[in-house]
Amino acid sequence: MTTSILNTVSSIHSSRVTSIDRIGVLSLRNPDSVDFTRRRSGRRFVVRAAETDTDKVKSQTPDKAPAGSGSSINQLLGIKGASQETNKWKIRLQLTKPVTWPPLVWGVVCGAAASGNFHWTPEDVAKSILCMVMSGPCLTGYTQTINDWYDRDIDAINEPYRPIPSGAISEQEVITQFWVLLLGGLGIAGILDVWAGHTTPTVFYLALGGSLLSYIYSAPPLKLKQNGWVGNFALGASYISLPWWAGQALFGTLTPDVVVLTLLYSIAGLGIAIVNDFKSVEGDRALGLQSLPVAFGTETAKWICVGAIDVTQLSVAGYLLASGKPYYALALLALIIPQIVFQFKYFLKDPVKYDVKYQASAQPFLVLGIFVTALASQH
Repeated sequence: MTTSILNTVSSIHSSRVTSIDRIGVLSLRNPDSVDFTRRRSGRRFVVRAAETDTDKVKSQTPDKAPAGSGSSINQLLGIKGASQETNKWKIRLQLTKPVTWPPLVWGVVCGAAASGNFHWTPEDVAKSILCMVMSGPCLTGYTQTINDWYDRDIDAINEPYRPIPSGAISEQEVITQFWVLLLGGLGIAGILDVWAGHTTPTVFYLALGGSLLSYIYSAPPLKLKQNGWVGNFALGASYISLPWWAGQALFGTLTPDVVVLTLLYSIAGLGIAIVNDFKSVEGDRALGLQSLPVAFGTETAKWICVGAIDVTQLSVAGYLLASGKPYYALALLALIIPQIVFQFKYFLKDPVKYDVKYQASAQPFLVLGIFVTALASQH
């Protein structure tokens, strides 16, 4: 591609034009010129430009529209780089972001293990699978759908091709979806309490509390995500503590030491949540959301992120050592070391460019560490 951008532009005098009533239209009339046409109240102004050197002038919105080149797998998982889809059921699945279900499912596994009462019988396996469906597809799906609904203005800036801002799914269809998922999750929680013989519907209360937390995280007037500290801790608690508590309550009883350990791990969850904030800085700043990368800047926020993850796990290892469980403490320490290696290799170099690589490399070790802690907490 060649040449330079517009050498001279005539001065154009007009009445003040606001951003909300302007429409810019690019018309490629021929390979040597570009017309930028601005219409307002019936007036039409045309500025002609010579062909632009694309090596010197770069798009301000790179990678905004994956269009036909996107991945169908990414679409089904609900992650960036998804292909454009017209099938409503695939779009509905995309809104629930299945890629976010595994931590909740794993939390149920950890809770069941920590209870000390899980047995490999058909009944216990069926109970745990139903609890996983409640925590993953239903309530996490509800959380992700309602979050996308209230984030539609941010996504219109950061990811305009997502289902809601792109118009691929209607308002009524989104509202129907999060109600169905919410009521389905709460209904399953009630069934689990009856199945477990609970006199107090513990699992239902946990599901209801988690659903309320998800709502106030995303929705005004509280919208916890507007505050980087509170919002990310709430997110960490909902991803780590709540499914663990549900799994343990289903097969046993919650104890104070487990509550403390899981809330500690929620601080690590805070760090994990910060990882996802770096790619949304543009939209968060535009809409006044005080995510930690916006509030502190990228350089400081990335160190807060890894600090929350590493210090939390080291504290848990210290707790296990002090509790007379040195082998579990050493196993956890062995799982922390590779996470630190990947932090320096990927995340600390560029938290936006390498966020996916970092999470894919480091988070399996974090997940295994949580399971080690669950085994150490068996009652």
